[in-house]
Amino acid sequence: MKVFVFATALTLPLGATSMALAAGGGNETAPSKPKCETGLVYDKKTKTCVNAQESNLDVDTLYETVRSLAYAGRYDDAQTVLAAMPQEDDRTLTYMGFTNRKMGNVDRAMAFYTRAIETNPANVLARSYMGQGLVEMGNITAAIRELKAIRAHGGTGTWAEASLARAIASGETFNY
Repeated sequence: MKVFVFATALTLPLGATSMALAAGGGNETAPSKPKCETGLVYDKKTKTCVNAQESNLDVDTLYETVRSLAYAGRYDDAQTVLAAMPQEDDRTLTYMGFTNRKMGNVDRAMAFYTRAIETNPANVLARSYMGQGLVEMGNITAAIRELKAIRAHGGTGTWAEASLARAIASGETFNY
């Protein structure tokens, strides 16, 4: 089985370089470090930190903040910002899954990933994070199914594919 898993993971295109490994859902770069304290979000227009719950910031700005907080390991803070976002948005559900998984709430995380994928079957980041959770649980067969689904939904060459393939091959998952 290990040979099969390793062979499957190695089918990753050679073009998936370290830049792809440092990204989030597609080919974007790793997020910057958070600029604000707990519960606050950086507003680029006013160049100040504002309350996430009371801000008029757009969802993309909030999403960038969540990514940077998660990348910094500030999962509780990320969940505070997630609470200000549309609750059925697949990106919100994906990062609710990610933060819960990193906080040890694996069953809850899997439920969020499932909802994210039901909302958007082509959400390759949710599939990658779910697959990494499955690797952590020792369910390599299910993780490989997620890797195949990532590829089937156009995720070949993305960080989502590369990170899951690497997790399957090595058993090591990512903290961002």
